Amino acid sequence: MGFMVVLSVALLVGGVAAVAGTAARRRSRRPRPPSGLDAEAEANQWLVRLGAGLGPPDARAWAGAGEDTARALTRAAECHREARARLAEARTAAEYAEVTRTARQGLDHLRRAGAGPAGKTAATAPGVTPAPGPGPTAPAAG
Repeated sequence: MGFMVVLSVALLVGGVAAVAGTAARRRSRRPRPPSGLDAEAEANQWLVRLGAGLGPPDARAWAGAGEDTARALTRAAECHREARARLAEARTAAEYAEVTRTARQGLDHLRRAGAGPAGKTAATAPGVTPAPGPGPTAPAAG
């Protein structure tokens, strides 16, 4: 009788451990949202990319650029200022995601800068540092 009780308890503990292990493996496969630190690093990356795309402009070169280019560059600079201010106050992953969104929006303005009738882009406009390539990818979940 004592042997049956010990055997029953051992089987019960083994079954619980197997179910817990299966649940843990399923949880580890789910994509996780970025942690606050990951989100902060990504926001910083996008903000640096935007700042590099803006570069220290030569006022005469901007003045010589078309009206559409000047507007797009101004919007990109506004996005940069706004993203920097938000980054200084951000504390959560959602707030850092908003910084990332604002910086990417600024990069979009840079890409559109100068795509006017003459066919100039931000990369060919005089005195304008082109925006870097497509940008970093999200870290692989795992």
